[in-house]
Amino acid sequence: MGLKEEYEQARNWIRHNLDFALTAKGDLSVFETNIRFIGGLLSIYALTNDKMYLEKAEAIGKLLLPAFDTPTGIPYALVNVITGSAKNYGWASGGCSILSEFGSLQLEFDYLSVLTGNNIFSIKVQHVRKFLTDIEKPNGLYPLYLHPKTGKWGSVSHSIGGLGDSFYEYLLKHWLITGKKDTHTKNEYDAAVFAMEKKMLFESKQSKLWYFANLHGTRVEHKMEHLACFSGGMFALQSANEANSTVAAHYLELAEKLAHTCHESYVRTAIGIGPEAFRFTSDVEAKAVSVNEKYYILRPEVVETWFYLWRITKQEKYRQWAWDVVVALEKYAKVEAGYSGILDVYSLPVNHDDVQQSFVFAELFKYLYLIFADDSILSLDRWVFNTEAHPFPVRIP
Repeated sequence: MGLKEEYEQARNWIRHNLDFALTAKGDLSVFETNIRFIGGLLSIYALTNDKMYLEKAEAIGKLLLPAFDTPTGIPYALVNVITGSAKNYGWASGGCSILSEFGSLQLEFDYLSVLTGNNIFSIKVQHVRKFLTDIEKPNGLYPLYLHPKTGKWGSVSHSIGGLGDSFYEYLLKHWLITGKKDTHTKNEYDAAVFAMEKKMLFESKQSKLWYFANLHGTRVEHKMEHLACFSGGMFALQSANEANSTVAAHYLELAEKLAHTCHESYVRTAIGIGPEAFRFTSDVEAKAVSVNEKYYILRPEVVETWFYLWRITKQEKYRQWAWDVVVALEKYAKVEAGYSGILDVYSLPVNHDDVQQSFVFAELFKYLYLIFADDSILSLDRWVFNTEAHPFPVRIP
C-alpha cells in the first residue's frame, strides 16, 4: 500500500515495546494471542524476511507452551505468563477447552517450527490433531467442548459458528499450506463437512435461503451466526482446489448459496450491515430476533466470503456488495477517532458501542482492499490466510 512511514513507526514500536514477558498482566488467551500476535508476526516475517519479527513470535510462542501441560495434551484456554499457570474459562462447559481454540493453532505453530527449527511447537499441535483423529465423534460431528484432563467431550453442541468455526477452516488450510501434501487433515475436513451438511444444513421455507443451524444434542436451533458466514469463503476456497470437478461444483454452489444468505442478513437491516446472529422462524428469515443478536461489532466474515468468491468467480456482484459495505461503514460506523461497533442494526439513528475491534484492520479492511486490488496481490495459489487474515506462504513441495 506504500505506507512506508507508518510501517517504520509500527516496526519501531514492536522492536522496543512488544515483550509479553515484561508487559503482560493476568491471563493471556492462547488462541487469540496465537492468531493475532504470533500469526501477525510470522506473516510480517514472511513478507519482509526481517528476523526481528520471527524472534518476537518465537518468544511469545514459548510463553504459551505451559497451556499444553495437561494429561491429554489438549491445551487450556488461558495462560498466566508470570506464574506459568494455565486454566480454562469459568463459563466453558464443565471446565472444558473449546474446539475452535485448541483446534486452531496448527497453522501458526507448524510454521513457527518450520522457520525456527524448534520442533516443540509442531509437536504440540500434532499431538492435538492425533487426539482429535482418534477420539469418537458422535454422528461424525465434533462437539464444541473437550475436557483436557479426562479427554471426554463436554456438552454435546455443534456449530460452524462461534466456538467451532476456525477448527474446520484450519483443517482445509493446513492441507493447502503444505502444498496439498497433508492429505490427513483434508480427509478429516471432508468427513466433518459431510456430517455437517447432513445434520446442520437447511433451506428456509419462504426465501429459500441456505444456512447452517446450531445443534444442541438432538435439538436444532435455526440460527446462523455472523461468525458462521466465513464458511462460504471456506467452501469457495475448497472448490478452487478440488481435483474432482463434481465435488468442486458442489462446494462452489454451496459457497454461493451461503454468501447470498449472509447478504440477505445485511440488506434486511436499516443500515445495510448485518447482525451478530440471525434466525429462521415461521415469522422471520435472516433477521435477528433478540436484543443480544442485533449488534454489529465490525466483524469481517461476510466480506471474507465475498472476497474468496470474487477471486474465484469474478462475479461483479461480490464487488458491488463489498462497496455497499464500505459506504455503510463510512455512513454509520465511522466516528471521530475511528470506527465503532453498532448496538442495533435495525434502528436509526445508530447508537455506537465505542469500541474499535482490532480485526477491523487485520481482517475487514484488508478483505475490502483485496476485493478491489489486483489478484496478484496475495495470490490464493501462493498464500493462505490464517483466521485473523494474516497471510502465510504456501510451502511448495
